[in-house]
Amino acid sequence: MRAVPDVDREKRAAAEAAAELVPDGARVGLGTGSTVAYLLPALAARSLLLRCVATSVETERRARELGLPVEPFTALDRLDVAIDGADQVTPDGWLVKGGGGAHVREKVVAAAAERFVVIVSSDKLCDALAPPVPLEILAFGATSTFRRLPDARVRAGAPPSPDGGVIADWYGGLDDPRAVSAALSAPPGVIDHGLFPPEMVSDVLVGRADQVEHRRLRD
Repeated sequence: MRAVPDVDREKRAAAEAAAELVPDGARVGLGTGSTVAYLLPALAARSLLLRCVATSVETERRARELGLPVEPFTALDRLDVAIDGADQVTPDGWLVKGGGGAHVREKVVAAAAERFVVIVSSDKLCDALAPPVPLEILAFGATSTFRRLPDARVRAGAPPSPDGGVIADWYGGLDDPRAVSAALSAPPGVIDHGLFPPEMVSDVLVGRADQVEHRRLRD
């Protein structure tokens, strides 16, 4: 019988390993979610001189409590490293993100970073992506946008995104993630979606009990 992973233990291991990759003086993008919750204290404990931006109000609040300096993402035009979790990770590096509804900010931060490090427990690994794919929809004209996306549904009970967008999920097939990514980006009312391509990802750190598997996707 396959052993059930200790998910929290694995998240902590991956997060602590990622914190060690951050150099002193770095401009750092801080992601959102339960794995990043382990990253923040590990990063704060290193007492580095950093400039941080956060992808959610909760991440910013917790980072400030721990003494990490967080500033608005307006003065910086690029980051040295961004670190975030993921809901699904394939062997070739495709991601699904957005379970917490902050995927647009997460994608903006990841794209701005020289190095995007993904931290996950082993249960997030998958052979192929499966629906749903999170969406953020512009509130203006949302009914019209949903008409163009018949496989999309508003996420029940989800508050608006950090920037006021409608959080939804798309339940269509994912046999060709690149084609789906392009199709979901096409309607003008879609702000963005939770499919992240492999070329955006530099490293994947996978917690396996107390060990961490480091997958390097690009330099």
